[in-house]
Amino acid sequence: MSSGDAADFKAKGNKALGEGNIDEAIGFYSEAIRVDPTNHVLYSNRSAAYAKNEDYQMALADAESVVSIKPDWPKGYSRKGSALEFLSRYEEAKLTYEEGLKLDANNEQMKKGLRSAESHLTGPAGSQPVSPFGDFPTMLRKLSADPRTKEYLKQPDFLQLLQQMSTNPQMLASSVMDPRISDTLSVLLGIDLSSANLGGRGEAMDTDAPTKAKTPPPVEVVEEPADDIKLAMEQKTLGNAAYKKKNFDEALVHYDKAFELDSSNITFLTNKAAVYYEMNEMDSCRETCKKAIDIGRENHVDYKLIAKAYARIGNSYVKEENHKEAITYYNKSLLDHRTKDILSKLQACEKALAEAERLEYVDPEIAMEQKNKGNDEYKKGHFPDALKFYTESIKRNPEAAATYSNRAATYMKLLEFKLALKDCDTCIQKDPNFVKGHVRKGGSLEGMKEYSRASDAYKKALEVDPNNNEATEGYRRCLAHNYQNSNNPEEVQRRAMSDPEVRRIMSDPAMKMILEQIQRDPKALREHCNNPKVAADIQKLMDIGILTVR
Repeated sequence: MSSGDAADFKAKGNKALGEGNIDEAIGFYSEAIRVDPTNHVLYSNRSAAYAKNEDYQMALADAESVVSIKPDWPKGYSRKGSALEFLSRYEEAKLTYEEGLKLDANNEQMKKGLRSAESHLTGPAGSQPVSPFGDFPTMLRKLSADPRTKEYLKQPDFLQLLQQMSTNPQMLASSVMDPRISDTLSVLLGIDLSSANLGGRGEAMDTDAPTKAKTPPPVEVVEEPADDIKLAMEQKTLGNAAYKKKNFDEALVHYDKAFELDSSNITFLTNKAAVYYEMNEMDSCRETCKKAIDIGRENHVDYKLIAKAYARIGNSYVKEENHKEAITYYNKSLLDHRTKDILSKLQACEKALAEAERLEYVDPEIAMEQKNKGNDEYKKGHFPDALKFYTESIKRNPEAAATYSNRAATYMKLLEFKLALKDCDTCIQKDPNFVKGHVRKGGSLEGMKEYSRASDAYKKALEVDPNNNEATEGYRRCLAHNYQNSNNPEEVQRRAMSDPEVRRIMSDPAMKMILEQIQRDPKALREHCNNPKVAADIQKLMDIGILTVR
């Protein structure tokens, strides 16, 4: 390929970045770098893309490549300083900006960056302790890839020391005399500390200082781990692009290559599991996620990544409608990292499982047996036992309207009118033409002394069955009671305030105007009654005693 090809990829990357397609832009820049690996501008552009994608570690790696390839280009220092700031490594950012300003003293962007970095340096003499030990997995990868520190990792006391400094960076001061720490810092910070005076090593290093000062650190060796990581991320980007295009086999190849290059980064495995999920290979999806979890635990990766792997297993079980197993893994995910999304999925699974168990329990034949037993106990006057059988019957067949009506009658015998009313409403909802549901609703409301609402329920029953004696007698009782109390303003007011339908009518501004007009001119009543809705509301007010017509 020619440099022209690299320019084409670069142009496509710039366009994708400008359109907000960051992953696509990174992919194009990576292809350009493959063609022209010594072009510092390409690394700079990809560093900017990684920064936009909030992948600041990769942004820093590319910025360091820019500085290495072209150390006299100020923009490389600007990219590196910015990435360091985002990683909260403010003292290193300050030093980087200062180096860049030596090349371009009037660069406003680096001046601004320098002021920003300095504003975070609140330690003694304007410093901030810089801890390169914070990201433990990344640190181990760097140390294992460098010949200066590779052998140290075989020493248990050295590993223990690294873990302690990872959790408590202040231990660096007490460990600085350990010669291994100097080498470790050289690798992690990318700075040659071999000639520095580090405590007790000062005298021993004086004799070697002139020799070591002449020999720069082996750049090719130090860059090796960074190259592996960058190549792995490039493969991941290519895998993501293939995944979006539904080229699943190709995506798997890229994710496998990425994992070969960086076997401690479990995102390659969770992405691979996502591919299996789309391919409906759920066993492979779960197996890959479990492998990711094991590797993640060994390398002490971020708990969010572990949680993501557990959640993906949960998703695979949901796709198979195995809600019980899905709940198990969603709970494990929430233990590692609690998110609203997974909590919602867990709740949806629990609801689906409860519904599945409920439907599995449904058996119309057993429901009928339980209902008949309830009828027998009701006739004997054993109402608590009847209630038990009716309840079991409803669980076995929740769509049987008649059973709700029977249970309502039992609640009425036990003077539990509110529970009876609830069952009547359910009965009517399931079968609006079941006349006993309306009749028993009227009886429940009578028991609650809500005679106006009770009369409405009996009227509904008579609409279904005009010859129903229970409904006729109930309606007459309610009318008689309303008539007896029509001259008692306190009783009328009490009934009106306890009836939600009356409260609705009285709060309607249009109805208020109609009532005021009727009060001024009673003849207007006939005109307003031509409107069926208004006529029904007026009749309601007349029934309860609020409105009287003479």
